[in-house]
Amino acid sequence: MSPKPPTPPKDLPADVVNTLNGYSPTRLRYIAHYAEALASHKARGAEIDEESDGDESDEEAEDLPDDVPSKATITIKKINDNRYYYWQWRDGEKIRSQYKGPVDADD
Repeated sequence: MSPKPPTPPKDLPADVVNTLNGYSPTRLRYIAHYAEALASHKARGAEIDEESDGDESDEEAEDLPDDVPSKATITIKKINDNRYYYWQWRDGEKIRSQYKGPVDADD
C-alpha cells in the first residue's frame, strides 16, 4: 500500500474531500457502505422512473422471497473483495438481511 493518500476525483467538491480527510478509517468504512447502499437505492429509483407501464411494484413483489417483507430494499455488501446483493429490512430494533446473489461484474 502506498504511503501517500489516494487522489480524490477532480469533480468531488473540496469541502467533501476535507470532511472525509478528517474521519477515522472506521467512519470512512461506514460512509462507504452507506454511499454504496444510497447509490443502489437511487439507481433502482431511476429504473422505476424509466418504466412506462407502472407495473414495477408487482414485478418487485414477485421477485421477493417468501420470507422477505415487501418493505425490504437491496443493498450491496463487499465480502473478501467480492460484492453481493442482499435484501435488507428493519425488524423492530434490528436490521435483517438475506442473501440475494452476486453483483455481476458488468455493474
